[in-house]
Amino acid sequence: MSKHSLPSGFRLRSSAVRGWGAGLFCAVALGLPAANAWAQTGSKPAATKRGAPITLNFNNAEIDAVARTMATLTGRNVVIDPRVKGTMTLVSDGALTPAQAYDQFLAVLRTLGFTVVATDGLDKVVPEADAKLIGGRVSPTETDPIQAPGNQLATQIIKLQYENANNLVAVLRPLINPNNPINVNPATNSLVITDYVDNLRRLSKIIAALDVSNATDMEVLSLKHASAADVAPLVLRLLESNANAGGAADSGFKTTVLAEPRSNALVVRAANQARMALVRRLVERLDQPVTGGNGAAGNIYVVYLKNANATQLATTLRAAISATGATAASPAAASGGAGSTGGSTFGGAAAPSTGGQIQADPATNSLIITASEPQYRQLRAVIDKLDARRAQVFVESLIAEVSADKAAEFGIQWQGVLGSAGDGAIGLLGSNFGTAGKNIINLATQGASGTVTPGRGLNFGAANKTNGVYVLGFLARFLEESGSGNVLSTPNLLTLDNEEAKIVIGQNVPFVTGQFTNTGGNSGSVNPFQTIERKDVGLTLKVKPQISENGTVKLAIFQEVSSVLASTANAANGPTTNKRTIESNVLVEDGAVVVLGGLLQDEYAGNQEKVPGLADVPLFGNLFKSEARSRKKTNLMVFLRPMVVRDAAATQALSNDRYEQMRGSQQSSQPQESRLVPINEAPVLPTLKPVPAAAGGQ
Repeated sequence: MSKHSLPSGFRLRSSAVRGWGAGLFCAVALGLPAANAWAQTGSKPAATKRGAPITLNFNNAEIDAVARTMATLTGRNVVIDPRVKGTMTLVSDGALTPAQAYDQFLAVLRTLGFTVVATDGLDKVVPEADAKLIGGRVSPTETDPIQAPGNQLATQIIKLQYENANNLVAVLRPLINPNNPINVNPATNSLVITDYVDNLRRLSKIIAALDVSNATDMEVLSLKHASAADVAPLVLRLLESNANAGGAADSGFKTTVLAEPRSNALVVRAANQARMALVRRLVERLDQPVTGGNGAAGNIYVVYLKNANATQLATTLRAAISATGATAASPAAASGGAGSTGGSTFGGAAAPSTGGQIQADPATNSLIITASEPQYRQLRAVIDKLDARRAQVFVESLIAEVSADKAAEFGIQWQGVLGSAGDGAIGLLGSNFGTAGKNIINLATQGASGTVTPGRGLNFGAANKTNGVYVLGFLARFLEESGSGNVLSTPNLLTLDNEEAKIVIGQNVPFVTGQFTNTGGNSGSVNPFQTIERKDVGLTLKVKPQISENGTVKLAIFQEVSSVLASTANAANGPTTNKRTIESNVLVEDGAVVVLGGLLQDEYAGNQEKVPGLADVPLFGNLFKSEARSRKKTNLMVFLRPMVVRDAAATQALSNDRYEQMRGSQQSSQPQESRLVPINEAPVLPTLKPVPAAAGGQ
């Protein structure tokens, strides 16, 4: 510094610089002659020397104005994208070199969502989202080759030696700006990353730490007696305690011991061969047989089931011990799980289930388990809980139908001839109602030949003799009928808890579904035929009970009562069926009666035929009319009562009660003794013998 320099710490600050935008403030160190000239003459000082320290104080200045200032101070060629708009604040507490000031300018742009891309000697200020498409510095090495400000975008290619590049993408993606990409080149196992330079340096260090070789290959240690799931955590704990006691840990990475339950083996990867040898010794000492084990069978155990189905239970256990539970059951086995009906085995012989360490033998209803002794004990505890005697549900259903029919008919008809014998024209006078045997004209003209018979009820008539022939001239008809029906059906079912049961009582009735006849064919021979479909007509009951913990029974019920209408039994289009169906889900207390539904129907029909005018005359008008009335009432109700049977004693008591009830009915319906017909006994069920107490158990 010359003798005319300003005192230390003195800076001349300019409050405004023409063309730099509002709020721009820049301080530079000036030489004394220029300062003295400014002080004496009051004119503007000489231009600042490039490379001199500067102090920044831009307050809400336009971005393009600040960029032009930085270009002037650093000697760079700065180009601003038209989409870059807004203001920025750039302040420094002390003097900075132009390079430091430019780096601070880049940092502030980064916070505003903009960045600078250097290409072909130009620094382009662009939005950050488009920077990766414009260009920038590219480096093909991994050891921090980019010599650029930390807040500037660049692309780096990192080639991996040991780790798979695809595996590192999931680790590095959260560490990279969302607007910047990371891509994998599988051919060279390389990563291509575009991001800010300072973050690229950090990512290079992370990748270098992850891209290391394994000290030893993986080794599988099979166990004969112990359980792999029990030994793995114990070995890891022993290794950690040994490392802490020795004051040294695994170099590079820790020893990994994983249990593979399917083959009962340990998968080990150690830091070095010494650690691997230590793991082998520990596993060998821990894998010892248990006194009083399975003998010559080794790790294969056979469990005979008492109540459960072996095939279904094997599927459940494999799913329970599987890591995910998804590979435990095949689609065929899953369809026959706990939710399927127990009657599915009637379709054919069940095949042994395969796969996994638990298999089922349907012939003996047993499980074959391949497992270590500790794991077998765990499985056996689960099997004992699942192989418990299941409760049963006895379902009593009652279908009661009461019907009453009443009909009444009354009518008077008469016919007379007006005129004398030999007249050229005669007249007829009378009334006629009804059809066929109820009509006076039909009876008069066709009754003599026997083709028409009188209708039901009381028929009173009078005939006149005309030309030697008796002709019906008067007919009175009276009819009153009544009918009633009382149908009671009580289908009963006994089924296991959560198993569907079905009972069908009826007939298999044929229904014509199609036919072919040769109508008018002159050549060839065609045999006419009919296609028939048979359907069950009668009573059908399907029940699936589910017993809750508090004893309440949930019932999924389907009940159908159908019958063929007698008048359509021989119809050309096939018979017509009456059907009553109930399908519902109900909740019933044990032993309680619940009504499922019903039908209350009342029908009335009336018909009157009369001669207008004459039939309206009181009392005398009854001679000129016919009247019929009918009324039909039907009451149908369906009731249901479930009873939970939990043990063998309750099942036997229920069976004995129904047996004695049937036997008593047969005894009371014996025929009366007869000497003329020497058959005086009907079949009767034999007397039940008491069951020993031991036989009544499971």
